[in-house]
Amino acid sequence: MEEEYDIVIIGGASAGLTAAIYSSRQGMRTLVITKDIGGQALLTDEIQNYPGFMNISGFDLMVKFQQQAQAYGAEFLYDEVNSVRDMDGHFIVGTGGREISTYSVILAFGKTPRDLGVPGESKLKGKGISYCAVCDGPLFRNKTVAVAGNGDHALQAALYLSGVASKTYLIYKPRKLRDDDELAGTVMGLPNVEVMPGSTVETALGEAKLSSVVIKSDGKEEQKTLDVQGLFVEMGYVPKTDYVKDLVKLNDLKEIIINDNGETSRKGIFAAGDVTHVPYKQAVISAGQGATAALSAYNYVQKLKGKTAVKSDWRSIKPVKN
Repeated sequence: MEEEYDIVIIGGASAGLTAAIYSSRQGMRTLVITKDIGGQALLTDEIQNYPGFMNISGFDLMVKFQQQAQAYGAEFLYDEVNSVRDMDGHFIVGTGGREISTYSVILAFGKTPRDLGVPGESKLKGKGISYCAVCDGPLFRNKTVAVAGNGDHALQAALYLSGVASKTYLIYKPRKLRDDDELAGTVMGLPNVEVMPGSTVETALGEAKLSSVVIKSDGKEEQKTLDVQGLFVEMGYVPKTDYVKDLVKLNDLKEIIINDNGETSRKGIFAAGDVTHVPYKQAVISAGQGATAALSAYNYVQKLKGKTAVKSDWRSIKPVKN
C-alpha cells in the first residue's frame, strides 16, 4: 500500500488544480493524480473571460494554477486512475501499478486524454509514452521523440517539444495541415520537427522503456520504424466515468450528480468541473466548483479526525518554502 493522503484529487485541469490549491492551503496532505495538466483548456490559445486576465492562453493559465498548488504543498502523480474502492472509512485509489489510501476523494477529471489503442501502449505508459508534453517533455531533453495525434493538441505539443527535444516527429493523422493556420505554419517551419501527415502509429516497441514506434501512411502497405525515446499521444479527450459508476450516481449522460456542496451520493467522495451534471462547462465555473469541493472535503476529513471544521477560507496562509 502506498502512503496515505488526506485528500486525493483525480484530474489536473481547472477544477482539480483549484481544489488542490484550496485543499493544500488548509493543511491537507493532497495528491493530484492526472494524465496531463490543463486538460481541454490547452486547446485554447486565448482565454478572454477568466477574471483577472484580459487575455491569456489556456496553457499559461493552467501552469499558473499548478504552480500555485505546488507552492502550498500539493503533490502530483502523472498516471491514470482505474479504480476507487471504499474500505473501512478510507478509499483506495488504484492506478496501473499503485494503490493509494486516502480519507477523501475529489473527482475532477473532466475528460481524460484518449489512448492510441495500439499494441505496446499499455505496457509502456509512463515508460516513454506520455499524454502530456508539458508535464514530461523536460525528461526528453536532447532526445528524439514523436507526437501522435491530430488538431491543435498535436501541433501545440510539437511546438513545445521543438524547444526541448533534439528532433520531433509529428505523426499527424489528417492528410495535410491547414494552409491558413498560423500554428500549423509555425510548426512546419521548425528545423527540428519532421511533419508526417496522413500517418498513424501502429505499434509501440520496447521492453523496460520505449525504443521505437511503427508507423503507417495512408494508401501505403509498407510500414516504417522510427527510433524514438518518447511518444506523446495527443488524440483529444473522452469522458471516463465507468470506474465510478457503481460508486456514485450518474445521470443519463454519465455525468456525476452533485449537490451545492460538491457532494456525490457517496459520503467522502466529492466532484467538480466538467465531469459533473452542472451545466455551463467553463474554466471559471470548474474552478469555483473545485474550491467548493475542496472545502467540503476538508470539513469531512476534519470531522473524521475529530477536529474542528471551518466554513470559510479567509485565512492568511503562506506558501510552502522549497
